[in-house]
Amino acid sequence: MKAVIFDMFETLVSLFHGRTYFSEDIAKDLGIPEEEFRTAWHATEYARTIGQYTMEEGVSLSLKAIGRYSEEAVRLVVEKRLAALTDTFQSIPEETFALLTELRQRGLYVGLISNCFSDECALMQASPLYQYFDTTKLSYEQGIAKPEQTIFFRAIDELGIEPEDCLYVGDGGSGELEAATAIGMKAVQAQWFRKGFYEPHVPCPVKTEFAQAQHWQDVLKYL
Repeated sequence: MKAVIFDMFETLVSLFHGRTYFSEDIAKDLGIPEEEFRTAWHATEYARTIGQYTMEEGVSLSLKAIGRYSEEAVRLVVEKRLAALTDTFQSIPEETFALLTELRQRGLYVGLISNCFSDECALMQASPLYQYFDTTKLSYEQGIAKPEQTIFFRAIDELGIEPEDCLYVGDGGSGELEAATAIGMKAVQAQWFRKGFYEPHVPCPVKTEFAQAQHWQDVLKYL
C-alpha cells in the first residue's frame, strides 16, 4: 500500500463524544414533534452535504417547511450544533494521532474523504488532524458526496496513485466501503467507536464482508 484514506466521523473522531446534538435534541429544544422535524431536516440533508446550503440556510429551510421558523430558533440550533462539534474535535483520541503519525513515519500518503456540512467542514479544517493529510476531499467543498465514486478518484488522482495502492478506512456509513471496493481499493471497517453508538444514529451495521479493525492499530495489519 502507498496510501491510507480515512473517513472522518466515527473513524478518526466521534460525534458521540462529549455533548451530542442530534435531530431529537433539536426537536425537543424547539418544542416540535420529533418525526415532523426529522422529516424536514432529512429533506435538506443531501443539499447541505454537497454545499448547496450552509447550516444556517438548511436549518431555516427545514423550519420554514413545517411552519416553525424564527431567527431565534435558527440561532439556537446553529450554536448548539457548534458546541457539540467543538466537543468532538476537542476529544480526538490519542490513538487517532498515534495511527496517523505511524503512517506518516512509514512514508505512506494519508488522505481524508468526508461527507460534511458547513459547520463540520470548518471545524475539520481548523482541527490539529488536518496537518496529517496529503489530500482532503470534503463533500461540502467538492459538490459531490460518498458513495459517488468521483470523490474517491479525485483523492487518489491528487496523490498520483492507483486504487489498488490505497487502503480505505471508515465506519461504513454512506456506502463508502462498497464504493471504495468498487473502484479497486481495499476497504476496512473501523469498529473502535461502535460501543458508543445508539439508535437511531448508528451509522452502519457491522459488515462482515469487509476487513475489520477493532482498534486503531489494527489498520496496520492491512497495509
